[in-house]
Amino acid sequence: MTISNSHWMLRAVAYWAPTLVIFAAFLGSGVALLTGFKPMIDGMAHLGYPSYFTTLLGVWKVLGAVAIVAPGLGLIKEWAYAGIMFDLTGAVTSRLAVGDGGMDTILPMIFIVAAAASWLLRPDHRRLPGARFAAV
Repeated sequence: MTISNSHWMLRAVAYWAPTLVIFAAFLGSGVALLTGFKPMIDGMAHLGYPSYFTTLLGVWKVLGAVAIVAPGLGLIKEWAYAGIMFDLTGAVTSRLAVGDGGMDTILPMIFIVAAAASWLLRPDHRRLPGARFAAV
């Protein structure tokens, strides 16, 4: 394996590892919301959200998860990453607003870092044409 190949492999792993973590978290939590998984529904009620919001959020979570791993879909992918960040920052804010702490706030913060890494490290063919983050 040449240096070029090992660099490419390292870059691919650095992109796909956080991407798959976010995919699994959002697909799983979205399906849990859509199927009425009691701990998820109770958690949303604890945060003060109305029951109809769980369906809306569940749909968007599933669609966002699929969008970030699907090939192509440059603009949709950008919107999905934005929605993921809105969801995660909203989760932290909501948890803090009701007095939750510990893993209830730390876990979404970890997912924020993973989502940011996924977005920053995505290959050129998974970006909008001409889009480039200057630091990467």
